[in-house]
Amino acid sequence: MQEDFLPINGTDHVEMYVGNAKQSSLYYQYAFGFEQIAYAGPETGVKDRASYVLKQGKIRLVLTTPLQQDHPIADHIKKHGDGVKVLALWVDDAEKAYQETTSRGAESYEAPKVISDDNGEVKVASIRTYGETIHTFVERSNYNGPFLPGFVEKKSLYTPTPVGFKFIDHCVGNVGWGEMNKWVEFYEKVMGFNLLVTFDDKDISTEYTALMSKVVSNGNGYIKFPINEPAEGKKKSQIEEYLDFYNGAGVQHMAIATDNIIETVSELRRRGVEFLEVPGTYYDDLLDRVGAIEEDLEPLKKLNILVDRDNEGYLLQIFTKPVQDRPTLFFEIIQRKGAKSFGKGNFKALFEAIEREQALRGNL
Repeated sequence: MQEDFLPINGTDHVEMYVGNAKQSSLYYQYAFGFEQIAYAGPETGVKDRASYVLKQGKIRLVLTTPLQQDHPIADHIKKHGDGVKVLALWVDDAEKAYQETTSRGAESYEAPKVISDDNGEVKVASIRTYGETIHTFVERSNYNGPFLPGFVEKKSLYTPTPVGFKFIDHCVGNVGWGEMNKWVEFYEKVMGFNLLVTFDDKDISTEYTALMSKVVSNGNGYIKFPINEPAEGKKKSQIEEYLDFYNGAGVQHMAIATDNIIETVSELRRRGVEFLEVPGTYYDDLLDRVGAIEEDLEPLKKLNILVDRDNEGYLLQIFTKPVQDRPTLFFEIIQRKGAKSFGKGNFKALFEAIEREQALRGNL
């Protein structure tokens, strides 16, 4: 067994660039049950941006907005709309992670540096990946502040009830025509990830559209990145629609794990989160397809939760509609009952649901 040259402890945080972080922060608190824990901005000595840090379970979501029109973050938002900029990885040695990946061909975004305040120090370094997305390596063993140096603890006056989010199960990237294999190779060669599973256009297609997908995973399996590219179909695929509106490659969705998807989705729906709808007929032969499950079928049908099985067990999943007006980033809620896969049996129903939304937008 070859040594893992890039050991990763998990996802450190995900940073989104958004048009109005103050308002987005309240949206994610109210609708998704995140708690606000930290802040950086003019009041803390950061003059060019404001950032709010939200937490639920092991997930840290950072929402950042620029304060001047000529700021690079403003350019990012103008081009992409609200979207994910940083997929940060928690490591024991940020400098080593940076050296190992750049020596294998990763393009540097920011060389290793130490940032510090009264709570200690953190080492960070960043490399580029697909589109304008970056991976930041975060080494935080010598730090006990609320998030990172430069941030102060800041709670919201609103105290949300969590909805049961535990951790990020996987993050999916959409890339352009013919680019999937290039980026899969990047993760294999540059970051030492393994190819976990491959889906081709026969696996993921409907009457109108198709796409290809490969899933890469790091050594311990804590980090999983499916990479999608469009495939030829009669009409424009959901990946093409994303690329058109995001203006390039980027993070399509984050899948968040829960221990009770019925409770989580019931609460999200109560708070106004919108989900893709599959036809009621999906449930007519569900148990014939997936076998016995512990859950009662009626609440799954009522909530539109999908079920799929692999050799290890089964999973339950559901997908939100895009969480901004551009049809780009959305979330998946997933509960695994042993299954290690990604819901291949649901692809057709799911993509037909997406196509119905695309048609309403006039983009199919």
